[in-house]
Amino acid sequence: MEILGGPLFAVAGAGESHGPAITTIVFGCPPGLKISRRQVQQYLDRRRPGSNKHGTPRHEEDKVLFLSGLYDGENLDRLLSGPELRIRVEDKETIASSYEEGTTTGEPIAAVVLSAAKKSGDYAQFAGPAGEVRPGHTDLVKYHQSQGFVDSRGGGRSSYRSTISDVIGGSIARLFLAEHFGTMILSSIYQVGPLKASVSLAEHVEELMRRRGEEAEKRGSEEEGENSQTEIENRKSKIVNREELRRIEEILENAEIHTFDAEFAQSAGQLIKETRIQGDSLGAAIEVVAVNVPPLVGEPLYQSLKVRLMGALGGLHAVQSCEIGSGAAVAARRGSENNDPIRRTGYQTNHQGGLIGGITTGMPIVCRVGFKPTSTIVKPQLSVRKNLEEIDFELKKGRHDPCVGVRAGVTLESRLAIELMNAVLMHQSQCLDTQNFKLF
Repeated sequence: MEILGGPLFAVAGAGESHGPAITTIVFGCPPGLKISRRQVQQYLDRRRPGSNKHGTPRHEEDKVLFLSGLYDGENLDRLLSGPELRIRVEDKETIASSYEEGTTTGEPIAAVVLSAAKKSGDYAQFAGPAGEVRPGHTDLVKYHQSQGFVDSRGGGRSSYRSTISDVIGGSIARLFLAEHFGTMILSSIYQVGPLKASVSLAEHVEELMRRRGEEAEKRGSEEEGENSQTEIENRKSKIVNREELRRIEEILENAEIHTFDAEFAQSAGQLIKETRIQGDSLGAAIEVVAVNVPPLVGEPLYQSLKVRLMGALGGLHAVQSCEIGSGAAVAARRGSENNDPIRRTGYQTNHQGGLIGGITTGMPIVCRVGFKPTSTIVKPQLSVRKNLEEIDFELKKGRHDPCVGVRAGVTLESRLAIELMNAVLMHQSQCLDTQNFKLF
């Protein structure tokens, strides 16, 4: 069974690339969170095919419909104002309204996204025991794992389309984290092929944190007493405010590709265009940064948040590497260089990437994820059929991303949100309050 997150907050999905729909169930969202369909749709719009000129030419609207887990007893008309769901069986049609906005009830939240832009005939060359195998793709292993009972259209369940469920679940998690902690999760492409950005999102966020820390330290030295109201406000002042984060979002949204470095975006976009014309593909690397993270969540060992994040982010389609904080660079450092100094207002640097011993420090969580080049390319390659007959493989048809990293950032953000929310709920389960156990 595949479930993302858990055991307290989890996401389950079903559906294939060219199937009728992707269905999603989100478990464990506490009651009382206000959710609108449009809030979730904005993240799906970033993920959907056709949302970026440098991605796949396949175009899907990917409109989400919510079917359960929300309620609004004061305004049922508003609750039921979502898109209509119509099903015709033989000569009878059933029509139902979906949920537009409401408050979570604590029950499972069900959602569906229909698929429309399907060209299943483009994948005929991969079907059956004589079907051809794309080097680097799951064609061969999935066919034999399933004993031949596999959907080869568009990659079936192995398609990036299955990440719709990740984004729906992650959208709910990030709404919860934002409401309770002011947490925001951002991502920026910082490498495409050999090109690297000169501006780092993580470094910019950490600079904002450093400035706020200096301001807090200065105010703290002006008035004695760690328990004073001034001290409390100083600690709160280390939170990066929404206005500063919105400016970062605007830069990311307005760039040619989703990156904090606008100059890099232009050169990377041109390289992607040239590579597509050549019938080849490119790898990419993405920074994922969570800001205003609640401290003290996560476990110290087998269920550490570090383990969970490296598994969730590293397990995404086409990902080949996942680093936290300074990543592989720490191997060349001394402890005196890599340890993060601490003052009473908090950590002064963030080489650890917001996690120590798998537990959050309150500093930004910083992950860097590397994607391999898209496996499906036009250039001829050595391969086999599924019966292992050797062939010279040439792609006949299909629509594919020349650089999968272009659309991957929102999915990485979503997976981080899911794991962080689960860790928050796990931590809260250790903080028993008997007031929550009274009925009368």
